[in-house]
Amino acid sequence: MVRFGIAGFGLHAVKRLMPAFATARNCSVTALTRRDPERARESAREYGIAHAFTSTAELCACSDVDAVFIATPDAMHLADVIEAARHGKPMLVEKPMAMNAAEAQQMVDAARSAGATMGVAHVMRFEPSVRWFRHHIASGAIGTPVLARAAFVAPLLNSARTWIDDPTLATGGPLADIGVHCFDTLRYVLGDDVRSVMAQAHYDSHWSVEASGTTLFQFAGGTLATMSVSARAPYQTLLEIIGENGILSAINALSVDHPVTLEFRRAFEVVETTEVSNANAYTEQVQAFAAAIESGQPFEIPGEVGLQNQRVLDAIFRSVKSGRAETP
Repeated sequence: MVRFGIAGFGLHAVKRLMPAFATARNCSVTALTRRDPERARESAREYGIAHAFTSTAELCACSDVDAVFIATPDAMHLADVIEAARHGKPMLVEKPMAMNAAEAQQMVDAARSAGATMGVAHVMRFEPSVRWFRHHIASGAIGTPVLARAAFVAPLLNSARTWIDDPTLATGGPLADIGVHCFDTLRYVLGDDVRSVMAQAHYDSHWSVEASGTTLFQFAGGTLATMSVSARAPYQTLLEIIGENGILSAINALSVDHPVTLEFRRAFEVVETTEVSNANAYTEQVQAFAAAIESGQPFEIPGEVGLQNQRVLDAIFRSVKSGRAETP
């Protein structure tokens, strides 16, 4: 049984992580951190967690913590990873991995130097819907992918994560917060890397970071893909891959809260329709990380994957400013 400490016990921990750990077979939560000591103690009492701390250093020094789940704001990830590495603790880091690729590289280097397992929490890779896309593409069911699109919109203006529009704490707006889910999913299902990006963003008077954004990706294998994200719309996700011989698509393909209907079409013919649930994705993620620790094997989404995504994200923000195509 791997005992986790959650650094940054906020909305994400309450809504996603604690329900995941409650049903996990091989891991549990024994410690947490919150900046306010009384709120830390209250959360520990509410969820039956043995230890409450106000710093990652205290959490990492706790003998009842085997691994650290880093769920603090983006700007704190670098310091938290270095602290966990200093204690030799395996660490699973929320996305986006860092504020920029230079920080992400430091994180990878710190974990490698310490010999500590490091993973990035790209949870969509554990969703049955996403794996359905990946399987069908890899099997050649739609031939060579030529076009793809991913979208993720959500009403984040009044999010309980009050830091997500603070550019000193957040890597960006929806391009970073939910966009990274989209292009990581595209990379995963296509089994390909991004060669170049061209992006635009819209800003409004409510946030300092972008409110909406869109990006055109050119993949190394020739696939052209688009990503659209916004923090100003009712929740919805979309994933579609168009191949030479067919189309795979699903509305709300990335949702963990509702069943997902997956469709495989050739022109006007529906070849396959499948309904799946992604409800256990967060549980599968922590179980997989715990299993990697117990077996001594690398986690399937190592820090290097997060670093590559961070390079793509940096290129997106450079393109927003330059108005030109940029390379990761």
